[in-house]
Amino acid sequence: MKVVLFCGGFGMRLREYSEDIPKPMVPLGYRPMLWNIMKYYAYHGHTDFILCLGYKGDFIKRYFVEYDEYISNDFILDRGSKQEINLISSDLDEWKITFVDTGMTSNIGQRLKKIEPYLGDEEVFLANYSDGLTDMPLDKMIRNFHEVDKIGSFMAYKPTQSFHVVNLKDDNSVKRISPISESGLWINTGYFIFKRQIFDYLKQGEDLVVEPFQRLISENQLNAFPYDGFWTSLDTFKDKQLIDNLYSSGNSHWEVWKNNNGK
Repeated sequence: MKVVLFCGGFGMRLREYSEDIPKPMVPLGYRPMLWNIMKYYAYHGHTDFILCLGYKGDFIKRYFVEYDEYISNDFILDRGSKQEINLISSDLDEWKITFVDTGMTSNIGQRLKKIEPYLGDEEVFLANYSDGLTDMPLDKMIRNFHEVDKIGSFMAYKPTQSFHVVNLKDDNSVKRISPISESGLWINTGYFIFKRQIFDYLKQGEDLVVEPFQRLISENQLNAFPYDGFWTSLDTFKDKQLIDNLYSSGNSHWEVWKNNNGK
């Protein structure tokens, strides 16, 4: 399946980290966030990507066009041959990447609408906000999607933040205070699967999860795939520090290509 990646936003809450790098290109170890998400999909067999570009899209284009695999891969330096660098492993050898300028200020819905022609005859496709990492078994989510036979599905996750949810009575006296993790709430993580019919529910100017999702819900055409494993987002500098700590301590759960049988 083709994988649509939304990577054109401004990433305002990460400006304290850098104003020069688009959020999907914030580095995690040797490689950017976007590469890690693409590698996750590639590990599951989906290597045909459509990048919805916007803010600093030239930065993303340049990264992949000028990508030097020897910087982040093992290689043999052989001075005695014509090709001095021989890669032991390769990242992008089977990847196909389509770069599409979807506008500086477009919302997610309009970015999706602009890449419709690039889906070709694809009847089912994957999509992602490009701001979260997970070890979710994608094959199980896809299998569930076909079983429930709805137009859209997304991975749902229980928030793990440390703040509390407050329930009030009619007179504003406090009925209950509980950790958000115990509130029964689920959030949309931005890991999607869609049938081609999603475009019938998306009108000009609309964002994806506002009007279109409400139409799907009214027709019982939207499904959630609950997951209680690892997921984290990259929204703030604090999130960046958390992910860096996980990476440096060897707890990079999202690197399923390393953590599952060494693949």
